[in-house]
Amino acid sequence: MKSEVRHLIQAIHDTPHQLMLVIAGAGHSALSCLLDVAGASRTLLEALVPYSQASFDDFLAHQSEQYVAGQTARLLAGRAYTRARQLGAADKPLFGIACTAAIATDRPKRGEHRTHIVRWQPDGLAQYDLLLEKGARTREEEEALISELILNVIAESCGLDRRLPLRLLPSDHLTVEHYSYRDPTQTLIAGESHYFGIEADGLPYPMTTLPPVILSGAFNPLHEGHLGMAQAAESVLNQPVVFELAAVNVDKPPLPVDEILARTSQFAGRYPVLVSDAPTYIGKARLYPGATFVMGYDTAVRIFAPRYYDHSVDQMMAALDEIKALGCHFLVAGRVDDQGVFRSLADVAMPTRFASLFSPIPETLFRRDISSTTLRATSQRGDR
Repeated sequence: MKSEVRHLIQAIHDTPHQLMLVIAGAGHSALSCLLDVAGASRTLLEALVPYSQASFDDFLAHQSEQYVAGQTARLLAGRAYTRARQLGAADKPLFGIACTAAIATDRPKRGEHRTHIVRWQPDGLAQYDLLLEKGARTREEEEALISELILNVIAESCGLDRRLPLRLLPSDHLTVEHYSYRDPTQTLIAGESHYFGIEADGLPYPMTTLPPVILSGAFNPLHEGHLGMAQAAESVLNQPVVFELAAVNVDKPPLPVDEILARTSQFAGRYPVLVSDAPTYIGKARLYPGATFVMGYDTAVRIFAPRYYDHSVDQMMAALDEIKALGCHFLVAGRVDDQGVFRSLADVAMPTRFASLFSPIPETLFRRDISSTTLRATSQRGDR
Protein backbone atom coordinates (compact mmCIF):
# COMPACT_ATOMS: atom_id res chain seq x y z
CA MET A 1 0.00 0.00 0.00
CA LYS A 2 1.29 3.48 -0.89
CA SER A 3 2.23 5.58 2.12
CA GLU A 4 -0.11 8.39 1.04
CA VAL A 5 -3.00 5.94 0.96
CA ARG A 6 -2.11 4.56 4.39
CA HIS A 7 -1.85 8.04 5.90
CA LEU A 8 -5.22 9.07 4.45
CA ILE A 9 -6.94 5.95 5.78
CA GLN A 10 -5.35 6.38 9.20
CA ALA A 11 -6.74 9.93 9.27
CA ILE A 12 -10.16 8.55 8.33
CA HIS A 13 -10.03 5.98 11.13
CA ASP A 14 -9.06 8.71 13.60
CA THR A 15 -12.33 10.59 13.00
CA PRO A 16 -15.56 9.60 14.81
CA HIS A 17 -17.42 8.91 11.54
CA GLN A 18 -18.92 5.51 10.76
CA LEU A 19 -20.11 4.21 7.40
CA MET A 20 -21.71 1.37 5.51
CA LEU A 21 -20.04 0.74 2.14
CA VAL A 22 -21.59 -0.90 -0.95
CA ILE A 23 -19.32 -1.67 -3.91
CA ALA A 24 -20.54 -3.18 -7.17
CA GLY A 25 -18.39 -3.64 -10.26
CA ALA A 26 -15.20 -1.90 -9.13
CA GLY A 27 -13.61 -0.18 -6.14
CA HIS A 28 -12.95 -3.30 -4.10
CA SER A 29 -9.37 -2.19 -3.44
CA ALA A 30 -10.73 0.70 -1.38
CA LEU A 31 -12.39 -1.79 0.97
CA SER A 32 -9.22 -3.85 1.19
CA CYS A 33 -7.17 -0.78 2.04
CA LEU A 34 -9.64 0.35 4.70
CA LEU A 35 -9.39 -3.05 6.36
CA ASP A 36 -5.60 -3.25 6.09
CA VAL A 37 -5.03 -0.15 8.23
CA ALA A 38 -5.47 -0.57 11.98
CA GLY A 39 -8.62 1.01 13.36
CA ALA A 40 -11.00 -0.08 10.60
CA SER A 41 -13.56 -1.28 13.15
CA ARG A 42 -13.97 2.34 14.30
CA THR A 43 -14.96 3.43 10.79
CA LEU A 44 -16.48 0.57 8.85
CA LEU A 45 -19.80 -0.74 10.18
CA GLU A 46 -20.38 -3.12 7.30
CA ALA A 47 -19.43 -3.64 3.66
CA LEU A 48 -21.42 -5.33 0.94
CA VAL A 49 -20.21 -6.47 -2.47
CA PRO A 50 -23.42 -7.35 -4.37
CA TYR A 51 -21.71 -9.02 -7.28
CA SER A 52 -24.64 -11.13 -8.41
CA GLN A 53 -27.89 -9.67 -9.70
CA ALA A 54 -29.79 -11.51 -6.97
CA SER A 55 -27.70 -9.90 -4.23
CA PHE A 56 -28.01 -6.46 -5.84
CA ASP A 57 -31.80 -6.69 -6.16
CA ASP A 58 -32.19 -8.09 -2.66
CA PHE A 59 -30.34 -5.16 -1.10
CA LEU A 60 -32.37 -2.60 -3.04
CA ALA A 61 -35.62 -4.55 -2.50
CA HIS A 62 -36.45 -4.20 -6.19
CA GLN A 63 -35.00 -5.02 -9.60
CA SER A 64 -33.04 -2.21 -11.22
CA GLU A 65 -33.62 -1.17 -14.81
CA GLN A 66 -29.93 -0.29 -15.12
CA TYR A 67 -27.29 -1.44 -12.68
CA VAL A 68 -24.51 1.03 -13.54
CA ALA A 69 -26.34 4.35 -13.34
CA GLY A 70 -26.44 7.45 -11.17
CA GLN A 71 -29.93 6.76 -9.90
CA THR A 72 -29.02 3.21 -8.94
CA ALA A 73 -25.96 4.44 -7.04
CA ARG A 74 -28.12 6.97 -5.20
CA LEU A 75 -30.61 4.28 -4.18
CA LEU A 76 -27.76 2.02 -3.04
CA ALA A 77 -26.26 4.85 -0.99
CA GLY A 78 -29.63 5.56 0.60
CA ARG A 79 -30.05 1.94 1.63
CA ALA A 80 -26.45 1.93 2.86
CA TYR A 81 -27.17 4.96 5.02
CA THR A 82 -30.30 3.45 6.55
CA ARG A 83 -28.28 0.32 7.28
CA ALA A 84 -25.66 2.49 8.99
CA ARG A 85 -28.45 3.94 11.14
CA GLN A 86 -29.35 0.43 12.23
CA LEU A 87 -25.77 -0.54 13.10
CA GLY A 88 -24.01 2.67 14.13
CA ALA A 89 -23.63 4.41 17.45
CA ALA A 90 -26.31 7.00 18.19
CA ASP A 91 -23.69 9.63 19.05
CA LYS A 92 -21.55 9.12 15.92
CA PRO A 93 -21.86 10.88 12.54
CA LEU A 94 -23.02 8.26 10.05
CA PHE A 95 -23.09 8.01 6.28
CA GLY A 96 -23.57 5.51 3.49
CA ILE A 97 -21.42 5.25 0.37
CA ALA A 98 -22.18 3.26 -2.75
CA CYS A 99 -20.22 2.67 -5.94
CA THR A 100 -21.48 1.01 -9.08
CA ALA A 101 -19.12 0.73 -12.03
CA ALA A 102 -18.47 -0.83 -15.42
CA ILE A 103 -14.77 -1.24 -16.22
CA ALA A 104 -12.51 -3.29 -18.48
CA THR A 105 -13.09 -7.03 -18.33
CA ASP A 106 -11.94 -10.21 -20.10
CA ARG A 107 -14.22 -9.61 -23.09
CA PRO A 108 -14.95 -6.59 -25.28
CA LYS A 109 -17.37 -4.19 -23.60
CA ARG A 110 -19.73 -2.23 -25.84
CA GLY A 111 -20.68 0.39 -23.29
CA GLU A 112 -18.67 3.14 -21.63
CA HIS A 113 -16.22 2.58 -18.83
CA ARG A 114 -17.80 4.59 -16.02
CA THR A 115 -18.49 4.72 -12.32
CA HIS A 116 -21.01 6.42 -10.08
CA ILE A 117 -20.10 7.01 -6.44
CA VAL A 118 -22.66 8.50 -4.04
CA ARG A 119 -22.46 9.57 -0.42
CA TRP A 120 -25.68 9.91 1.60
CA GLN A 121 -25.70 11.77 4.91
CA PRO A 122 -28.64 13.26 6.85
CA ASP A 123 -28.03 16.79 5.58
CA GLY A 124 -27.34 16.01 1.94
CA LEU A 125 -26.16 13.84 -0.91
CA ALA A 126 -23.05 14.04 -3.08
CA GLN A 127 -22.66 12.25 -6.41
CA TYR A 128 -19.41 11.65 -8.30
CA ASP A 129 -19.70 10.49 -11.91
CA LEU A 130 -16.47 9.42 -13.61
CA LEU A 131 -16.32 8.63 -17.32
CA LEU A 132 -13.03 6.96 -18.29
CA GLU A 133 -11.36 6.93 -21.69
CA LYS A 134 -12.11 3.47 -22.99
CA GLY A 135 -9.06 1.32 -23.67
CA ALA A 136 -6.58 3.75 -22.12
CA ARG A 137 -6.02 1.68 -18.95
CA THR A 138 -5.93 -1.92 -17.88
CA ARG A 139 -8.63 -3.28 -15.60
CA GLU A 140 -6.20 -3.07 -12.67
CA GLU A 141 -5.46 0.58 -13.41
CA GLU A 142 -9.16 1.46 -13.65
CA GLU A 143 -9.81 -0.40 -10.41
CA ALA A 144 -7.02 1.51 -8.65
CA LEU A 145 -8.30 4.90 -9.84
CA ILE A 146 -11.89 4.21 -8.78
CA SER A 147 -10.72 2.94 -5.39
CA GLU A 148 -8.71 6.11 -4.83
CA LEU A 149 -11.76 8.20 -5.72
CA ILE A 150 -13.84 6.23 -3.19
CA LEU A 151 -11.26 6.90 -0.49
CA ASN A 152 -11.32 10.61 -1.36
CA VAL A 153 -15.11 10.63 -1.04
CA ILE A 154 -14.85 8.96 2.37
CA ALA A 155 -12.22 11.48 3.45
CA GLU A 156 -14.47 14.37 2.38
CA SER A 157 -17.39 12.80 4.24
CA CYS A 158 -15.25 12.69 7.38
CA GLY A 159 -14.44 16.39 7.08
CA LEU A 160 -10.79 15.87 6.10
CA ASP A 161 -8.91 18.18 3.74
CA ARG A 162 -6.38 15.53 2.62
CA ARG A 163 -6.96 13.87 -0.78
CA LEU A 164 -5.22 11.33 -2.98
CA PRO A 165 -4.05 12.72 -6.35
CA LEU A 166 -6.19 11.24 -9.10
CA ARG A 167 -4.29 10.44 -12.29
CA LEU A 168 -6.98 11.52 -14.72
CA LEU A 169 -6.40 11.72 -18.46
CA PRO A 170 -7.48 14.77 -20.49
CA SER A 171 -10.26 12.69 -22.04
CA ASP A 172 -11.58 11.46 -18.66
CA HIS A 173 -14.57 13.32 -17.28
CA LEU A 174 -15.33 13.71 -13.56
CA THR A 175 -18.45 15.59 -12.44
CA VAL A 176 -19.57 16.22 -8.87
CA GLU A 177 -23.03 17.28 -7.74
CA HIS A 178 -24.23 18.13 -4.25
CA TYR A 179 -27.83 18.19 -3.03
CA SER A 180 -28.54 19.86 0.29
CA TYR A 181 -31.41 18.78 2.53
CA ARG A 182 -30.49 21.29 5.22
CA ASP A 183 -31.13 24.33 3.02
CA PRO A 184 -34.80 23.56 2.19
CA THR A 185 -35.37 22.49 5.80
CA GLN A 186 -34.13 25.83 7.10
CA THR A 187 -36.23 27.64 4.48
CA LEU A 188 -39.32 25.79 5.70
CA ILE A 189 -38.62 26.48 9.37
CA ALA A 190 -38.11 30.16 8.54
CA GLY A 191 -41.61 30.26 7.03
CA GLU A 192 -40.34 30.96 3.52
CA SER A 193 -41.93 27.79 2.09
CA HIS A 194 -44.71 25.42 3.11
CA TYR A 195 -43.30 22.10 2.01
CA PHE A 196 -40.47 20.39 0.16
CA GLY A 197 -39.68 16.81 -0.69
CA ILE A 198 -36.92 14.29 -1.27
CA GLU A 199 -37.28 11.50 -3.82
CA ALA A 200 -36.43 7.92 -2.91
CA ASP A 201 -33.14 8.33 -4.79
CA GLY A 202 -32.27 11.54 -2.95
CA LEU A 203 -33.06 14.10 -5.64
CA PRO A 204 -35.47 16.97 -4.89
CA TYR A 205 -39.14 16.02 -5.17
CA PRO A 206 -40.66 17.92 -8.12
CA MET A 207 -42.73 20.73 -6.65
CA THR A 208 -44.90 20.84 -9.78
CA THR A 209 -46.14 17.32 -9.04
CA LEU A 210 -48.91 16.86 -6.48
CA PRO A 211 -48.66 13.46 -4.77
CA PRO A 212 -51.83 11.38 -5.20
CA VAL A 213 -51.49 9.36 -1.96
CA ILE A 214 -49.88 10.63 1.25
CA LEU A 215 -49.15 8.93 4.56
CA SER A 216 -48.43 11.57 7.20
CA GLY A 217 -46.83 10.99 10.57
CA ALA A 218 -44.11 11.80 13.06
CA PHE A 219 -42.07 8.67 12.15
CA ASN A 220 -40.28 8.59 15.49
CA PRO A 221 -39.19 6.03 14.45
CA LEU A 222 -40.27 4.76 11.03
CA HIS A 223 -41.42 1.18 11.60
CA GLU A 224 -43.04 -1.80 9.91
CA GLY A 225 -46.51 -0.48 10.77
CA HIS A 226 -45.93 2.59 8.61
CA LEU A 227 -44.36 0.54 5.82
CA GLY A 228 -47.08 -2.09 5.93
CA MET A 229 -49.81 0.54 5.85
CA ALA A 230 -48.17 2.16 2.83
CA GLN A 231 -47.97 -1.17 1.01
CA ALA A 232 -51.63 -1.91 1.81
CA ALA A 233 -52.68 1.53 0.56
CA GLU A 234 -50.78 1.00 -2.68
CA SER A 235 -52.59 -2.31 -3.10
CA VAL A 236 -56.00 -0.74 -2.48
CA LEU A 237 -55.50 2.39 -4.59
CA ASN A 238 -53.05 1.07 -7.19
CA GLN A 239 -51.01 4.26 -6.76
CA PRO A 240 -47.65 4.96 -5.10
CA VAL A 241 -47.55 6.33 -1.56
CA VAL A 242 -45.51 9.39 -0.57
CA PHE A 243 -44.72 9.84 3.13
CA GLU A 244 -45.08 13.24 4.78
CA LEU A 245 -43.39 14.44 7.95
CA ALA A 246 -45.11 17.34 9.71
CA ALA A 247 -42.44 19.72 10.97
CA VAL A 248 -45.18 21.39 13.00
CA ASN A 249 -47.57 19.30 15.10
CA VAL A 250 -50.70 20.47 16.91
CA ASP A 251 -49.85 18.38 19.99
CA LYS A 252 -46.08 18.88 20.15
CA PRO A 253 -43.42 21.60 19.73
CA PRO A 254 -42.06 22.23 16.19
CA LEU A 255 -39.23 19.92 15.23
CA PRO A 256 -35.70 21.38 15.10
CA VAL A 257 -33.76 21.21 11.85
CA ASP A 258 -31.48 18.34 12.84
CA GLU A 259 -34.43 16.25 14.02
CA ILE A 260 -36.23 16.81 10.71
CA LEU A 261 -33.10 15.72 8.84
CA ALA A 262 -32.76 12.61 11.00
CA ARG A 263 -36.37 11.54 10.50
CA THR A 264 -36.50 12.16 6.74
CA SER A 265 -33.27 10.19 6.26
CA GLN A 266 -35.09 7.06 7.46
CA PHE A 267 -36.72 6.87 4.02
CA ALA A 268 -33.43 7.06 2.10
CA GLY A 269 -33.28 4.80 -0.92
CA ARG A 270 -36.81 3.46 -0.52
CA TYR A 271 -39.64 6.01 -0.45
CA PRO A 272 -40.12 9.68 -1.30
CA VAL A 273 -40.81 11.88 1.71
CA LEU A 274 -42.30 15.35 2.02
CA VAL A 275 -41.82 17.80 4.89
CA SER A 276 -44.52 20.39 5.53
CA ASP A 277 -45.53 23.07 8.01
CA ALA A 278 -49.18 21.90 7.92
CA PRO A 279 -50.10 20.37 11.30
CA THR A 280 -53.76 19.65 10.43
CA TYR A 281 -55.48 17.88 7.58
CA ILE A 282 -57.25 21.02 6.41
CA GLY A 283 -53.79 22.55 6.01
CA LYS A 284 -52.55 19.46 4.19
CA ALA A 285 -55.59 19.44 1.91
CA ARG A 286 -54.80 23.03 0.89
CA LEU A 287 -51.22 22.02 0.09
CA TYR A 288 -52.13 18.80 -1.71
CA PRO A 289 -55.62 19.16 -3.24
CA GLY A 290 -57.05 15.93 -4.60
CA ALA A 291 -54.81 13.73 -2.43
CA THR A 292 -55.88 10.63 -0.54
CA PHE A 293 -54.50 10.65 3.00
CA VAL A 294 -53.63 7.28 4.56
CA MET A 295 -53.98 7.06 8.34
CA GLY A 296 -54.67 4.83 11.30
CA TYR A 297 -57.87 4.63 13.30
CA ASP A 298 -56.61 6.90 16.09
CA THR A 299 -55.79 9.69 13.62
CA ALA A 300 -59.22 9.36 12.01
CA VAL A 301 -60.83 9.84 15.43
CA ARG A 302 -58.85 13.05 15.96
CA ILE A 303 -60.17 14.49 12.70
CA PHE A 304 -63.58 14.71 14.41
CA ALA A 305 -62.28 16.12 17.70
CA PRO A 306 -63.39 19.78 18.10
CA ARG A 307 -60.30 20.55 20.21
CA TYR A 308 -58.27 20.58 17.00
CA TYR A 309 -60.56 23.33 15.64
CA ASP A 310 -60.37 25.81 18.54
CA HIS A 311 -62.98 23.67 20.31
CA SER A 312 -65.56 24.69 17.71
CA VAL A 313 -67.86 22.16 16.07
CA ASP A 314 -68.76 24.75 13.43
CA GLN A 315 -65.09 25.20 12.50
CA MET A 316 -64.68 21.43 12.34
CA MET A 317 -67.63 21.08 9.97
CA ALA A 318 -66.40 23.97 7.82
CA ALA A 319 -62.92 22.41 7.60
CA LEU A 320 -64.32 19.05 6.54
CA ASP A 321 -66.55 20.74 3.96
CA GLU A 322 -63.46 22.45 2.53
CA ILE A 323 -61.49 19.19 2.50
CA LYS A 324 -64.36 17.62 0.56
CA ALA A 325 -64.47 20.55 -1.88
CA LEU A 326 -60.71 20.20 -2.44
CA GLY A 327 -61.26 16.64 -3.65
CA CYS A 328 -59.37 14.93 -0.85
CA HIS A 329 -60.20 11.56 0.71
CA PHE A 330 -59.07 9.43 3.65
CA LEU A 331 -58.04 5.77 3.67
CA VAL A 332 -58.16 4.37 7.21
CA ALA A 333 -56.39 1.34 8.66
CA GLY A 334 -57.52 -0.25 11.90
CA ARG A 335 -55.36 -0.56 14.97
CA VAL A 336 -55.47 -1.78 18.56
CA ASP A 337 -56.54 0.83 21.12
CA ASP A 338 -55.26 1.30 24.68
CA GLN A 339 -57.65 -1.40 25.93
CA GLY A 340 -56.31 -3.95 23.46
CA VAL A 341 -59.41 -3.83 21.23
CA PHE A 342 -58.93 -3.69 17.47
CA ARG A 343 -60.70 -0.59 16.14
CA SER A 344 -61.49 0.20 12.51
CA LEU A 345 -63.19 2.90 10.45
CA ALA A 346 -66.57 1.43 11.45
CA ASP A 347 -65.84 2.54 15.04
CA VAL A 348 -65.24 6.20 14.11
CA ALA A 349 -68.22 8.40 14.96
CA MET A 350 -68.80 10.93 12.17
CA PRO A 351 -71.58 13.01 10.62
CA THR A 352 -73.29 11.06 7.83
CA ARG A 353 -72.55 13.70 5.22
CA PHE A 354 -68.81 13.05 5.53
CA ALA A 355 -68.98 9.25 5.28
CA SER A 356 -68.11 9.37 1.56
CA LEU A 357 -64.76 10.99 2.42
CA PHE A 358 -63.53 7.83 4.17
CA SER A 359 -62.71 4.32 3.01
CA PRO A 360 -61.28 1.41 5.04
CA ILE A 361 -58.18 -0.72 4.59
CA PRO A 362 -59.48 -4.23 5.33
CA GLU A 363 -57.99 -5.94 8.38
CA THR A 364 -57.25 -8.94 6.16
CA LEU A 365 -54.97 -6.70 4.09
CA PHE A 366 -53.22 -4.85 6.90
CA ARG A 367 -52.86 -5.18 10.66
CA ARG A 368 -49.75 -4.39 12.68
CA ASP A 369 -50.06 -4.15 16.46
CA ILE A 370 -47.02 -1.95 16.92
CA SER A 371 -46.47 1.33 18.76
CA SER A 372 -43.92 4.07 18.13
CA THR A 373 -44.07 4.89 21.84
CA THR A 374 -43.12 1.31 22.73
CA LEU A 375 -40.26 1.34 20.22
CA ARG A 376 -38.87 4.56 21.70
CA ALA A 377 -39.27 3.27 25.26
CA THR A 378 -37.31 0.13 24.41
CA SER A 379 -34.67 2.05 22.40
CA GLN A 380 -35.52 0.24 19.18
CA ARG A 381 -34.54 2.01 15.96
CA GLY A 382 -37.48 1.10 13.79
CA ASP A 383 -37.22 -0.49 10.37
CA ARG A 384 -35.43 0.26 7.14
